[in-house]
Amino acid sequence: MEKPTLAITVPCFNEELCVESTVKSLFEVINDLIKKDKIKDNSFVYLIDDGSKDRTWELICKMHEENPLVKGLKFVRNYGNQKAHIAGLLGVRDLGCDCCVSIDADLQQDQWAIEKFVDEYMNGADIVSGIRNSRDTDTFWKKTTAICFYKIMNLLGVKIPMNHSDYRLVSRRALNILAEYPEKQIFLRGFFNEIGLKTAIVHFDVKPRKAGESKFNYMTLLGLALNGITSFSIMPLRLIAVLGFLMALFSIGLGVEVIYEKLILDNTPSGWATIVVLLSFFGGLQLFCMGIIGEYLGQVYREVKARPRYIKDIELK
Repeated sequence: MEKPTLAITVPCFNEELCVESTVKSLFEVINDLIKKDKIKDNSFVYLIDDGSKDRTWELICKMHEENPLVKGLKFVRNYGNQKAHIAGLLGVRDLGCDCCVSIDADLQQDQWAIEKFVDEYMNGADIVSGIRNSRDTDTFWKKTTAICFYKIMNLLGVKIPMNHSDYRLVSRRALNILAEYPEKQIFLRGFFNEIGLKTAIVHFDVKPRKAGESKFNYMTLLGLALNGITSFSIMPLRLIAVLGFLMALFSIGLGVEVIYEKLILDNTPSGWATIVVLLSFFGGLQLFCMGIIGEYLGQVYREVKARPRYIKDIELK
């Protein structure tokens, strides 16, 4: 296989404190791979400014003027990390690359693992998933919720390797398949594990963040999880149907028991506390089920409107 043109996409949101050092570090990796004759010398970095309010775009423009291999895209507003990743992948596809690596702007993911990604690509893999070795840098709560996230996703049929983030390499073939999907709310971790192309895994270490703060909070991660589940699995809807059937059986049994006590034993059941507890329980259960159904309706609503995933403001090619 001929050595590839590699593109590295980096979503950025208020990253003025680290974007320059990040680009410098990534070009160290690129230049090292060029010297080892593993990639072409026209390999480049593509930065996506996801509606930053600081000097992030100004710094991207400055780096582009100094080095044309620093390319970029600016959104008119903040659309979220997943949309920025998609824009980066489709953007480098249009610019022309053989494979693309997505990495976070804080470079907590080990950028030197990119060489292993490229090696797996040269061995024939269309998708190379980055799997972190441990979660030692996470808090106990974040570590616990992350483990629950992956277990629940796999339980519901969204097959994602444990501790896989959006650090991955994808081939041009995979990018072409992504371009054929019109969905507005694609969950990339599920998408690339679903399409069936040859996949490999690379393990990497996670470093402490050098500057700035993480843009992910628990509400953001919860939204990502809900999007992943409703995008790739209807299992919750089936569980609701099964639960509804079981509750119907329970209600019939309870009704038979009440009639028996009234007509046969002539003993009208007391226990108002029990009734109140049951009503509260089933009322809460109904609201929970309606909430799940509402999430799916929301997904349908967003897709039916067919609005663009994002709106570009400026692109540096």
